[in-house]
Amino acid sequence: MTNCEYSIIVPVYNRPDEVAELLESLTAQTVKDFEVIIVEDGSERDCRAVAEQYAGKLDVRYFAKKNSGPGPSRNYGAERAKGEWLIVLDSDVVVPPGYLQAIADELASAPADAFGGPDRAHPSFTDTQKAISYSMTSFFTTGGIRGGKKKLDKFYPRSFNMGVRRDVYLRLGGFSKMRFGEDIDFSLRIVEAGCRCRLFPGAWVWHKRRTDMRKFFRQVYNSGIARINLQKRHPGSLKLVHLLPTVFTVGVMALLLTSAAGRLLMHYDDPHRWYWLCAAPWLPILAYCAIIAADSAVRNRSLKIGLLSVGAAFVQLMGYGFGFIEAWWKRCILGKDEFQAFERNFYK
Repeated sequence: MTNCEYSIIVPVYNRPDEVAELLESLTAQTVKDFEVIIVEDGSERDCRAVAEQYAGKLDVRYFAKKNSGPGPSRNYGAERAKGEWLIVLDSDVVVPPGYLQAIADELASAPADAFGGPDRAHPSFTDTQKAISYSMTSFFTTGGIRGGKKKLDKFYPRSFNMGVRRDVYLRLGGFSKMRFGEDIDFSLRIVEAGCRCRLFPGAWVWHKRRTDMRKFFRQVYNSGIARINLQKRHPGSLKLVHLLPTVFTVGVMALLLTSAAGRLLMHYDDPHRWYWLCAAPWLPILAYCAIIAADSAVRNRSLKIGLLSVGAAFVQLMGYGFGFIEAWWKRCILGKDEFQAFERNFYK
């Protein structure tokens, strides 16, 4: 079994169509020294036939195992990888032709032990997907926290687009059994071990993320929960910037309650006397909505996407904020441990 430069590891759960799109995009890579490891995580709709279809076009290996979650599935693939570099991708991403070349260029320019890349919205995405992508990458939401040219915090790779030296990956034990936040947990352990972790701006991917606002809310809600769990595992990892969505959530709720109080006073007293208390709290909310709508509309060249981005931004920030508050109450106030408070957030 000969070695290669890169091993691309993709955990899959019931997404054969997405795997086909990812594999098709990998056939166009200008760098050819790589293998693809597909790890089927107990799917009911497997992608074995898809992997076999690309066996003549790519060095692809397919493994099927019982369901254990994405983190352990990535570890399963890492144990069987041949490459010096392990690149973890989600099954719902598509890579541009120069993706691996951008990684090679960055590694040639400066040393690194781990890296991550940003994501973008593909023109074929639905308007809702584009709005969600905007909310996850915009500097006016939390894009600055996730890393980019305008970072608000140290960069930590995310598992949808992440690379680690194989020796570092295996030495640190890879991903934990956390269901949410396992990628940040691993990134924190990489940094804590004294390894060099860098953002590769040119190694970006198209990332589909969630397809509707309900699923998106659940995703970011769980991310808020994970942030408290991460602080418990890695004391000091919670920074001021991580509190911004919660501050936003509390602020919006306070403004709405103030407006409601003004409305109630208008009902029982002189309306003109309390009108300002009813109307004024809406001014900062509407101003923020206008900023999001305008920026997204310009970036996406669509007023509709701009308006959808307003909803996506509130879902993202407040969903995260509510999850953070719940986890803070259960973990920090009630003193419950990870499994007592959020047993469903971990794989057995």
